Amino acid sequence: MKLRCLIIDDKPLAIDILADYISKTPFLELAGSATNPITGLQLLREQSPDLIFLDIQMPEFTGIQFMKIAGSTCKFILTTAYPDYALDGYEHDVVDYLLKPIAFDRFYRAAQKALQLSAPLPAPVNIPIAPPEYLFVKTEHRLQRINLPDLLYVEGLQNYVVLHTITGKVMSLQTLKSVEEQLPCQDFVRVHRSYIVNLRHISSVERGRIFIGDAMIAVGDTYREAFYSLIS
Repeated sequence: MKLRCLIIDDKPLAIDILADYISKTPFLELAGSATNPITGLQLLREQSPDLIFLDIQMPEFTGIQFMKIAGSTCKFILTTAYPDYALDGYEHDVVDYLLKPIAFDRFYRAAQKALQLSAPLPAPVNIPIAPPEYLFVKTEHRLQRINLPDLLYVEGLQNYVVLHTITGKVMSLQTLKSVEEQLPCQDFVRVHRSYIVNLRHISSVERGRIFIGDAMIAVGDTYREAFYSLIS
């Protein structure tokens, strides 16, 4: 079973990211996209999709207003950079609510939920999922792509983080916890309340200190036992 999807978002970059995620998901098929809700309504009539990934904040009218017009013709997953809209979305019985920037594993869980709600029988349990190879983080002016193999470690500084990569640093206004939730746990591990490290880039560990390139990161007492059991 495949779900035919539409993407409606006034940001072309956001559409590109979701289209890429849909192409990687075996049970989803992209039927079309629109950068404004008016064109989106026309696509809804023409394509009769099973699922719409719908941005909430758009110029012509909001995603909430779009759902009121569309009625119960299909299922919706809301996407937005504004967490204050979550309650409004759930009042309309949406499948899920994705907060931008959206990690692939979080997208996949929402898509699985839509599949389970659409299928007369339980969804297949052995659907393969490839680990994400990148993530997008919000900088001051844009969404910046970070290739995970190039990410050395992440440093938390109050209300923002610094992502240290092999090519330089990227600063993002979000919490360390929100970044941690987007990273694959098989490669990235929290070693301190202010640091997440990429295990693949650790050159050595000595006396509670981790060496990655020119950086030295102390292992916090809270994380010491779990970290050493992981690498030993």
